[in-house]
Amino acid sequence: MMKRSFIRLMIAFAGMVMTFAPAHAVVEININKGNVEPLPIAITDFLSGNELGAQISQVIAADLQRSGLFAPINKTAFIEKISNPDQQPRFEDWKVINAQALVTGRVTREGDGRLRAEFRLWDTFAGQQMTGQQFYTQPENWRRVAHIIADAIYKQITGEDGYFDTRVVFVSESGTKTARKRQLAIMDQDGFNVRMLTDGSDLVLTPRFSPNRQEVTYMSFANQQPRVYLLQLETGQREVVGNFPGMTFSPRFSPDGQKVIMSLQQEGNSNIYTMDLRSRTTTRLTSTAAIDTSPSYSPDGNRVAFESDRGGKPQIYVMNADGSGQTRISFGDGSYSTPVWSPRGDLIAFTKQSGGKFSIGVMKPDGSGERILTTGFHNEGPTWAPNGRVLMFFRQAAGSGGPQLYSIDLTGYNEQLVKTPAYASDPAWSPLLE
Repeated sequence: MMKRSFIRLMIAFAGMVMTFAPAHAVVEININKGNVEPLPIAITDFLSGNELGAQISQVIAADLQRSGLFAPINKTAFIEKISNPDQQPRFEDWKVINAQALVTGRVTREGDGRLRAEFRLWDTFAGQQMTGQQFYTQPENWRRVAHIIADAIYKQITGEDGYFDTRVVFVSESGTKTARKRQLAIMDQDGFNVRMLTDGSDLVLTPRFSPNRQEVTYMSFANQQPRVYLLQLETGQREVVGNFPGMTFSPRFSPDGQKVIMSLQQEGNSNIYTMDLRSRTTTRLTSTAAIDTSPSYSPDGNRVAFESDRGGKPQIYVMNADGSGQTRISFGDGSYSTPVWSPRGDLIAFTKQSGGKFSIGVMKPDGSGERILTTGFHNEGPTWAPNGRVLMFFRQAAGSGGPQLYSIDLTGYNEQLVKTPAYASDPAWSPLLE
């Protein structure tokens, strides 16, 4: 089992002049108004004396562009060459190429070997600095510094937290269809730094991140026995949550990380249970002759969305966290599955099967406002970015050899392939790293 030492970044504000744009500043994106026109932004190569500065700026630009809210301007259009990021830029040179925001920066090596990365975000039309920060870390963590800077830019301009300094755990699939090897894997949200967490000797399914710790819960069929495991990402330690009779499905953490909620199959039907991770005691929440599965807590922990075919075909239901008040909320054509509550609490994502196609959509917790974001031959398994603005899911196209990961924002207009070395399924997005 591979082990990981987590990055500890020191964020230093001393030594940088920081001014903030007033409320009437030109640079602002209202991400609540629907389809948003991407903001033209110029991201210059960070001064570094080597290729690292350009690499950091490329990662920042790629993060912002994938969000669908920013349109990085081609560097060949730049008029001014930034030679000192501490000096005020020539704003007229940037307004000419319609750069509404400008990012400048520098990367230097400290005496103790650490990197210092600093950046400034400028409002070119208001002619002032919006924010500036600097970070210290080990050289091998330069990509994470770039993600953190992209998050800071995103938050300054949109007013909401970014999601770039995150990771995704997923099932990596390799080999032929008749001899498919499935391994638990983890990567940065942009598809880089992929690492295998299991060796592929046992089937793994439905990995899920803890909301407040660096651990993952998942299903494994070790020795042909379905079990729910907890994997500590920092140490590589793995433990069995419990041995349950019958099949176990879709384990997921409670918002406080103290419980796991899951579906247990017994005698042809399945019901939803919770397990307290400290006492290992279980509590049954549903009791039907149907298949109740795929439970997901609301972010406040007070309610649970789940899938049930008690009405004849799979639909989405919501209940209180103690199992009371079970209410169906999906009533459209077709069947609904894999509900996942948004971290913001305002929406539930789902998979919908209708007319021979699979769609990824969202609805409000009362079932109203249903919107389909994307439709394909086989789409499944939505997972939310921690800011509740972007979803990742997996798709297997007709005639393809296996599934791939995609992301899409809530407008439904910004769908992008997330490249992985092998086929990939069952993504689960982490909270923002610390």
